[in-house]
Amino acid sequence: MTTRRGTVAARLPDFPWDKLLPTRRRAAEHPDGTVDLAIGTPIDPTPAVVRDALAAAADSPGYPPAAGTAELRAAAAGWLARRAGVEGVDPDRVLPLIGTKELISTLPMLLGLGPGDIVVIPELAYPTYEVGARLVGADVVASDSLVALGPTRPALVWVNSPSNPTGRVLPAEHLAKVVAWAREHGALIASDECYLECVWEGPPAVSVLDPDVCNGSYAGLLAVHSLSKRSNLAGYRCGFVTGDPDLVAGLRLARRHLGLLPPGPLQAAARAAWDDDPHADEQHARYERRRDRLRVAFEAAGFRIDHSEGALYLWATRDEPGWDSVAWLAERGIVVAPGELYGPAGARHVRIAFTATDERVDAAYARLAG
Repeated sequence: MTTRRGTVAARLPDFPWDKLLPTRRRAAEHPDGTVDLAIGTPIDPTPAVVRDALAAAADSPGYPPAAGTAELRAAAAGWLARRAGVEGVDPDRVLPLIGTKELISTLPMLLGLGPGDIVVIPELAYPTYEVGARLVGADVVASDSLVALGPTRPALVWVNSPSNPTGRVLPAEHLAKVVAWAREHGALIASDECYLECVWEGPPAVSVLDPDVCNGSYAGLLAVHSLSKRSNLAGYRCGFVTGDPDLVAGLRLARRHLGLLPPGPLQAAARAAWDDDPHADEQHARYERRRDRLRVAFEAAGFRIDHSEGALYLWATRDEPGWDSVAWLAERGIVVAPGELYGPAGARHVRIAFTATDERVDAAYARLAG
């Protein structure tokens, strides 16, 4: 009998970060150790207000609500109004997640997409957008110009601002045109806004749910938010999605059937994080200092920084193949991500995360600009 074991894995690319293993080994040979600027994982302490809320909710013997507690949903809606200018979101339209990567990778499945459907992703994009489409056998088109798609009628369009990897921040006028195009062509928009508060230059980032973008209607729109970067909660796996009430209701029902339940104590911790702004402001200042120091160091080493107005990365090039830059930096004990991991358009760039400790940032500075 023929088995179909492994057919899902056969649709997926190799895990991108595995390509960096030889680079990591070379960088580890540096006498002062590795400076890892490849992956944007938080390294600063989880805020005390969050840890206290987690401990207080640790006695949690029952199943948590898939829809999220009323307190958590209200806190997320309050954060949107307070920090993103998106007022009037009904907490019942907020759906907590087990980390946003979980939602991004499963959204095409939960929306019922499959072979013959088209998912549009940015030309330079977080790889999981493509992974989610591949899992269901949908076609993927990488394009930053929806007009260039011609007669193509996508089912789902991913938007990401501030961008991972480039740090580009899309203005409200641009996002409004994307929303209008998608509505005209019957496409849904999923906006990955996990770096919304991480802006360093220029005007603030705006949500796809901003009234200047969506014209006062959430129809056909989903916005995805995370606590991983804002609050150093990557290990807690806490985020939420909101937007079109019918879409959110459908996602809630599907997630109940699948048992995708954010753990109860973590829902309490997430509520505390969304309700508290001072810890986020403090973390923002830390990242800004590290970003400024790394920018000086890499520019002194001959790199040009493109975009990088937001997110937690510098998008850098020396006008050479990105892998050559990766190798040159590894000789100095510094690990960065080659831009091609995010799409062919990134082949001559590298992505530099500024989520290392102050001590490791200083080490990189000394090796490059000292």
